[in-house]
Amino acid sequence: RDLLGGAPHCLIVTSMSHTLPFSLRRENPRSRASSSHIQSSMEGSTAAIAAGQVAPPAPPATELRRELRLRDVVLFNVSAVAGVRSLVFMARAGGGIVTLCMLAAAAFFLPSAFAIIRLARKYPDQGGMYVWAREQFGQRHGFLCAWFYFLSSVIFYPALLLAGVAIAAYVGGNGEFFLHDKVRVLAITVAILWLAALLNITGFRMAKWVSNAGAVCALAVPAFVGVLAILIGARHGSATRFTVLPEFSLGTVKYWASIALAFTGLELAPIAAGEIVNPRVTLPRAAWISAAICTVFYVSGTAALLVLSPVKHLDIVTGIAHVAYTASLQLHVNWLSPLLALLISVSFAGSLGSYLAGNSRLPFTIGTSRRWPEGLSTLHPRWRTPYLSILLQALVSTAFLLLAQAGEGLQTGYQLLVDVMTIATFAPFLYIFGAAFRLGGRWAGLVGGAVTALAIVLAAIPPAEVEPWHYMAKVIGGCVVLTLLGRWLFISSAKAE
Repeated sequence: RDLLGGAPHCLIVTSMSHTLPFSLRRENPRSRASSSHIQSSMEGSTAAIAAGQVAPPAPPATELRRELRLRDVVLFNVSAVAGVRSLVFMARAGGGIVTLCMLAAAAFFLPSAFAIIRLARKYPDQGGMYVWAREQFGQRHGFLCAWFYFLSSVIFYPALLLAGVAIAAYVGGNGEFFLHDKVRVLAITVAILWLAALLNITGFRMAKWVSNAGAVCALAVPAFVGVLAILIGARHGSATRFTVLPEFSLGTVKYWASIALAFTGLELAPIAAGEIVNPRVTLPRAAWISAAICTVFYVSGTAALLVLSPVKHLDIVTGIAHVAYTASLQLHVNWLSPLLALLISVSFAGSLGSYLAGNSRLPFTIGTSRRWPEGLSTLHPRWRTPYLSILLQALVSTAFLLLAQAGEGLQTGYQLLVDVMTIATFAPFLYIFGAAFRLGGRWAGLVGGAVTALAIVLAAIPPAEVEPWHYMAKVIGGCVVLTLLGRWLFISSAKAE
């Protein structure tokens, strides 16, 4: 009262989530007695809670736990960006891959880091890109941005798992025989997907260790491949002739989109900003640290891979495991290939865990704004995680996995998933760069947006080994159907509201 000038004021006394208003008035003994009574009641309630006699009040239904610190966010970013499977796609671009990696880092990765950092500082809220697009372009565009990213992730899981299961077969030696058993591959892939989903329901306190372990194992892969490249290259020379300028052909230009795609992933952590300690400071720091680490990862990993194998022998599913297997036989070190396959498998598990955890927060955030069924914003009563959203991801991803493999071989089905996922992943980046442009990030918005548009066009080019028109019809038709479905969902939710 004295500090505020002696006038009557309302004082709010807070105990946990309960508030008790009362007035303090000058020369009012009754108010003083009431104050003393409230204070003693609060002390008694606090003591009772501490003694276990009274249960503390439950947190709000949409309150998330902040479990991620700087180290966790850095490793979370690394597991999301540094994809071992992307090394093969990038290496298939040919001997000019080092130049292409540096160009992709300068023209896409660096602008995306600037854009994401600017937006994360402005809007350090749960939902990330959904909030950014919604605040800058309106509800409809925010919904479509989140819709495309959600779909790109659930399409990404089958592609990641197919590659992971195929590479894990090399833990026991040559795994090529295993890949011909399509039913077994699908069964194992589905089982791993649902196991990862159930683990993520327990929250970041447990799931973050899977992402952390995956990031460490992913960083160990280029180191192992680099050692093999040095040993084999010293004896037999490089299997690929490196050039300063990249090769321009229809077969190699298609993989330029995969190079840009490999540098996505920094946008994932801001989606879970509500579970990061001090996100306004932690997210920018983690972005710069992980960006430097991932750039070194891709440049060194792809260069080492091309030293060991010519481009035409790189299989898009099992390329890195098969190359390591062949190199270990040449060096008579049979244990090295199974160890590398194990590291790659753990890195895939970490990447899957990161995307499952981060992407599940999009339906949760949209559900709280009543643009999707509100049940998706319901948290698990024990672990405080959006468990219905996680289960929805697993269900939709299983459907995509089965559909992609219908009538296709493993390699073609995998490539089809990757191309649709690539286009769906880049669509939200048009919103991200556009939002950054409107907030003053001019150069990042223009350069990043132009590279994103080019990558979308390149992703639709069919690979040389498939029938082009049938393949393009699947890719383009799938993207059109997904766009119309997202628009219909938004209109339906708007009418319901």
